[in-house]
Amino acid sequence: MAKEFENDCSSAGCTSDCSSCGCDCGSGLLNEGEDGHMTVTLTLDDDSSLECIVLTTFEAAGRNYIALLPTNPPEGEEGEVYLYRFVTGPNGEPDLQNIEDDEEYEAVADAFDEILDAAEFDELVEEEMEESDSL
Repeated sequence: MAKEFENDCSSAGCTSDCSSCGCDCGSGLLNEGEDGHMTVTLTLDDDSSLECIVLTTFEAAGRNYIALLPTNPPEGEEGEVYLYRFVTGPNGEPDLQNIEDDEEYEAVADAFDEILDAAEFDELVEEEMEESDSL
């Protein structure tokens, strides 16, 4: 199921920047943006960078995945969510991997859609409860 990403580094004094604790855990991949959201900066095939908000991490078909929303998406890609396989390396460092198999991608996209549907349902229930409380 979906979960918020947390810094998994257990080194004392770690501030999510490996240079601060010397642990080499790689948690510096994820940063806290100006608005308090966790962000990650992707390096694209053309070596350009794209900052993305981490929407959630979730499990599908026994693997972990991450959903990212670009903060300044390329023209024509507004609102598109990027899905990647999310793995932890041998030293605990996070790693994003492309999903290259169509069948795997469809399963991941379906799982993410279910997360969105559940979030929308929860939001509707909250709104209905607020309306009934105000009556």
